[in-house]
Amino acid sequence: MGLFSKLFQKTAKRQRPFCTALVPAAGMSCRMGGQDKLFAYLNGRPVLAHTLRDLDLCPLVDEIVVATQTENILKIGDLCREFAIEKPVKIVEGGATRAESVMKAALNADPAAAFFAVHDGARPLTGAALIEAVIQKAYTCQAAAPAVPVKDTIKIAFDGVVDRTPERASLYAVQTPQVFDAQLLKAALQSALDQGAPITDDCGAVERLGKKVYLIEGSDENLKITTPVDLVLAEKILEVRGELL
Repeated sequence: MGLFSKLFQKTAKRQRPFCTALVPAAGMSCRMGGQDKLFAYLNGRPVLAHTLRDLDLCPLVDEIVVATQTENILKIGDLCREFAIEKPVKIVEGGATRAESVMKAALNADPAAAFFAVHDGARPLTGAALIEAVIQKAYTCQAAAPAVPVKDTIKIAFDGVVDRTPERASLYAVQTPQVFDAQLLKAALQSALDQGAPITDDCGAVERLGKKVYLIEGSDENLKITTPVDLVLAEKILEVRGELL
């Protein structure tokens, strides 16, 4: 590659915001029957390796920060080397909750980061194209996430008794990556942590500040590995894609 080409590439990179992918990966995998879902093998490589590969392949992601359990820090470093993750990766100790882990990852990001893409460590089938699409959307609206319409009828119930049935047409299952203006996300997480607010996803933290989160079309294949059955489904998806080793 000539000098002019290298200079052109650097200039092109500077024409878009710096984006850091934050990967919360400090959960206990309580519903996986005793195995850590991040290191469960899917098509010959750990689930987390699939997730990191997709982030590595996305042209709009500049670095990756993984927040994990202390005992997994060296293990994830070895994984990044074994599976040839090329982008800069920082691995830090996570917190007791998702919000704490994401905040710790954010505080360890490059100071140049203008956007954060928060992505579950256990979403191995997202694909670089969807990650890129959500980041592009966030450029224009500060907060974006992929989502799919809910297929089942949802009931709101108390003590096992149905209270009401919300209109299904307005219900969406939100996925990751969830992408935000970096300062907005840090402010939202700090507010939630200070007030002890229960946060199950990062959109919820931003919504607490009265900010709008914009949705783009997600994918039914962008599943989160939570139970052993999800691994079976993921293998089948890879088989249908023709991606099995």
